[in-house]
Amino acid sequence: MNSQPTIRIALADDHPVFRDGVRQLLSLEPDMVVIGEASDGEQVIGLLKEHRPDILLLDLSMPGLDGHTTLARLRTERFNTKIIVLTASEDQNHHVRAVGYGACAVVLKQMATELLTSSIRRVYNGEIWLDGGMTAAIMKSFGGSNSSDVSLTTRQREVIELVAQGFTNGQIAKSLFVSEQTVKNHLHQITGKLGVSGRIELAQYAIQHGIRAI
Repeated sequence: MNSQPTIRIALADDHPVFRDGVRQLLSLEPDMVVIGEASDGEQVIGLLKEHRPDILLLDLSMPGLDGHTTLARLRTERFNTKIIVLTASEDQNHHVRAVGYGACAVVLKQMATELLTSSIRRVYNGEIWLDGGMTAAIMKSFGGSNSSDVSLTTRQREVIELVAQGFTNGQIAKSLFVSEQTVKNHLHQITGKLGVSGRIELAQYAIQHGIRAI
């Protein structure tokens, strides 16, 4: 018997062929199910209200309400759905805006076959997912290495930067040559200082404030 929880996914893209391809890709995963689809932003709002999916896969280029406008609208709604942006655009300005509006991950459509399922699981488990180069570019766009007014130690900044890159506690511990408990202690102190709750909020805060290791 499969003890894994089923991740309920909504898919929003105005290209039926692409939606079909993503649906088929996800149907191969025993812990994922597509529970609804939309072809524009207005449909997305209704879809989330009706089905309350765990994950929304959202295209940025849709008719009517585009992806950015939809993200902005969703920020005003009380949804627990975590949003992964799927885009063909390699324009980092689009990625920066999406993260600024609260997206937990940005996946290029060109890389969807390789990266989509892993990004879904990581976001579902409370992480943020961006590839390393994208993370660095987005953090730089949000204003440099010390734009937060909160006093943080060098080690705390190192932990924050690795969280923003999607590292797990175990991976952070190995990277910094410390124990996982030490990482947990740092995270407890960091979230208290910044007033954030959970890894996603911490990663989004770090990206939006350009917090990086000194």
